[in-house]
Amino acid sequence: MLPVLLAGCQDAASSAGKYSTGGDPTDSPCARVVSAIGYAGLMLGPKGQEERQHFEDALTGRLAEVHGITREFGGRLPGSLSGAVETVETTTAGLSRNDVPRERRVALLKSYRAAADRIVAGCA
Repeated sequence: MLPVLLAGCQDAASSAGKYSTGGDPTDSPCARVVSAIGYAGLMLGPKGQEERQHFEDALTGRLAEVHGITREFGGRLPGSLSGAVETVETTTAGLSRNDVPRERRVALLKSYRAAADRIVAGCA
């Protein structure tokens, strides 16, 4: 049997210091949370039309990412945003589950959007 040699396709220097999602460890906590909010927002319908939102798996995954990133970095945001951070953590916990009834998800989405907007504005 011949030995198998595996070589990496990626230059180690090009990925050093990067998260798997492309973020940089030197990014500020605000940058990390606002980026996650923006990424999820790309799949959200227009504000005021939450009742028409489709909660497909891809959106659920992005909201789960917002949940995790907010839990990780939210405590390091300005203290004035603590209420909004708590709301984003709570709402995304429900929004990232497919077993939550649609009516509840719509209500959570409305609360999430208001709190997420406060974080984005407070981090600007």
